[in-house]
Amino acid sequence: MNSELNNVLQAVFRWAHIVAGIAWIGHLYFFNFVNAPFQTKIDGPTKKLVNPELMPRALFWFRWGAFWTWITGVLLGGLIYYHGRIVFEDPMTGNPWLWLAIVLVVLAVGFVLYNAIMKALPNKVIGAAISMVLFAAAYYLFKYVGHFGGRALYIHAGMMFGTTMALNVWMVIWPKQKQILTALKAGTPFAPDSPEVKIAGLRSRHNTYMSVPLVFLMISNHYPTMFSGEYADACLAGVIIVGFFAVWLMYKKSAKVQGF
Repeated sequence: MNSELNNVLQAVFRWAHIVAGIAWIGHLYFFNFVNAPFQTKIDGPTKKLVNPELMPRALFWFRWGAFWTWITGVLLGGLIYYHGRIVFEDPMTGNPWLWLAIVLVVLAVGFVLYNAIMKALPNKVIGAAISMVLFAAAYYLFKYVGHFGGRALYIHAGMMFGTTMALNVWMVIWPKQKQILTALKAGTPFAPDSPEVKIAGLRSRHNTYMSVPLVFLMISNHYPTMFSGEYADACLAGVIIVGFFAVWLMYKKSAKVQGF
């Protein structure tokens, strides 16, 4: 590909990726840190009046932000890492397009396993822990079998989080929210402990926890000291732990913020 065209495409895809990501993650934080506490302060008639008008609008930008963030991220990753062959430690080894196909299969199978685990296990903490073990297994598959370079490993870690989050939006959160809003508008709202409400809330929380490490991984190519160093894996683990802790703190704070 012509180098000038390559640079233009990278700029366009990166710009679109960031803008779509802002729309997506911004609405994710609105739902979890603003709207969720707000919903506990309003009564049933107010919910029936407000939510069928507010939530579909917010969910529109939320789900399409997720879609375009994922699409532009895959296009950008394909252009930089696979077309440019820098996905590997040694650019002269390996078939980049074969490994792109493997990565896409791993992303799809990973979500299927994660979804099945979260449905099957009553203890969602254990389910999340098992899912993180699967995440680590995929990471080390790319590292030791695919011989991905450090920069590519960090980006693909972000792709695993981002794909899980986007599929959560389209395959779980949005369908459940449609059921919740339809029932509310019909005057037969689901109870707070109904399966629909609990599942949508759980997956939204999972997305929120993954979002903070994801944002770092999106910009990780700027930090070669981390991704190419001896302790790259430990640094990645630290980013995930710190990110999860930051989200936990934000949940604690959001419950204390009051209106006038």
